[in-house]
Amino acid sequence: MEPHRVLVLNSGSSSVKYQLLDMRDRSRLASGLVERIGEETSRLVHTPAAGGGAEPRERTGRIADHTAALEAAAEELAADGLGLDSPELAAIGHRVVHGGLRFSEPAVVTDEVLQEIERLVPVAPLHNPANITGIRTARSLRPDLPQVAVFDTAFHTTMPEYAARYAIDVETADAHRIRRYGFHGTSHAYVSRRTAELLGRAPEDVNVIVLHLGNGASASAVAGGRCVETSMGLTPLEGLVMGTRSGDVDPAVTFHLRRVAGMSTDEIDVLLNKRSGLVGLCGDNDMREIRRRVDEGDERAKLAFDVYIHRLRKYIGAYAAVLGRVDALVFTAGVGENSAPVREAAVAGLEEFGLAVDAGLNAVRSAEPRLISPDRARVAVAVVPTDEELEIAVQTFALVGASDAVEVHN
Repeated sequence: MEPHRVLVLNSGSSSVKYQLLDMRDRSRLASGLVERIGEETSRLVHTPAAGGGAEPRERTGRIADHTAALEAAAEELAADGLGLDSPELAAIGHRVVHGGLRFSEPAVVTDEVLQEIERLVPVAPLHNPANITGIRTARSLRPDLPQVAVFDTAFHTTMPEYAARYAIDVETADAHRIRRYGFHGTSHAYVSRRTAELLGRAPEDVNVIVLHLGNGASASAVAGGRCVETSMGLTPLEGLVMGTRSGDVDPAVTFHLRRVAGMSTDEIDVLLNKRSGLVGLCGDNDMREIRRRVDEGDERAKLAFDVYIHRLRKYIGAYAAVLGRVDALVFTAGVGENSAPVREAAVAGLEEFGLAVDAGLNAVRSAEPRLISPDRARVAVAVVPTDEELEIAVQTFALVGASDAVEVHN
C-alpha cells in the first residue's frame, strides 16, 4: 500500500499542535495539543478519531522541550496504532509563518530551505524560531521522511507590487525586507476555494472577500483564486482590530509615545500587540463576553464592539473597490464562524453594495459551510469554517506525490 497519511505540526514557542490525516478521504485519524512546554505544568491532550469510541487522553507533568513534546505525541499516536514509524506515513507538514518572497509555494525541507527560513527570523521573531525548532525535531525523529514547509505568507505573494509596497524609500525598504507580506494565508486559500465550491463555481471565476476573524484577524481580497490584497503587512499587527492587537494606527503614535510618554521600543511593541485591540478598549478579548456586556448596557464594551465593526466595514468597502466585482463575502475562524451579531453588524446598511444577511440563516449554528444571505442578495454572504491543518496536509501530500522520489537531505 502506498503511503497515504500526513502528520501536520504547528509548533509554537511553548506548544505543539498536531493532526494525523488519511489523505485518501481527508479524514482525521487523531489530533492533539502539547502546551506549556518547558514548564512544570506541561499538558498533553490527545484526541483519537471521532466516531471510534475512544475518549481524549490527557497527561500532565514537565515536558522539557519540543523533542520531548513530539516524542510524547508519537507515543500517544502509537497507542492508537498510528506510530510515526508506520510505512503508511507519507510526510510531515509544518506550518511556517513567514516565507518572505522566496516561498510562494510549499517546499520540501532541505538544509538550504531551512537556512532561508532562519534568514527570515528578523521579520518573524516570534514565530519562525518555533517553527524551525519543530522542523528540526521532526527531522531528527524521522530523518528518512519528507518534511514539507507550508507558509502562511505564500498565498499572498500574488499581490501586485503596488499593493505589497509601502510608500517609503525603496532602497531602505529593500535593504531591510520591508513590505506587506500578509498572514493567515493557508486559511484564506482554503476558505476562498471552499466558498467557490459552495457557490458551485470554479475558484478562477469568483471574486471573494474573506474575513478571518479570530483573536488574530485579517481580511483578503481574492480575485479568481489569487490574493490581490490583504490587511496584515510586514507583521500581523497591521489591519483589522484584533483581540489584543491594535490593527491600523498612525505610525506617528510610536514616535509620540517615545517622546511624550518616554516608552521604550519594547514597551510600545507590547502595548500595540498585547494591550490593544479589544482588550485595550474594554478589558476583554472574548467576543462572547463583550457581547454579553453590550447586552447589559456596558458602554466600554459597546465602544469596543463598534470600533471593531467600523474597521471591518472599512475593509469590506475598500476591498469591494479593489475587486470591482464581489461574488461573495465570507466569514471564518472563531469569531467569524460563531458570532452572529458580528456578521449582522458588519453587513448592516450595506444593501447598496448588494450585501444582506438573513436573520434566520445567520442565527443557525453549524460546522458546515453555508450561505446566510437571502436569495435576492446580489452578493452571497457565507460562513465557511476554516481548516488550516487540512490545507497544510493537502499541500504537503500534493507536493510529495508530485514526484516519484523526494530526496531528503539532513
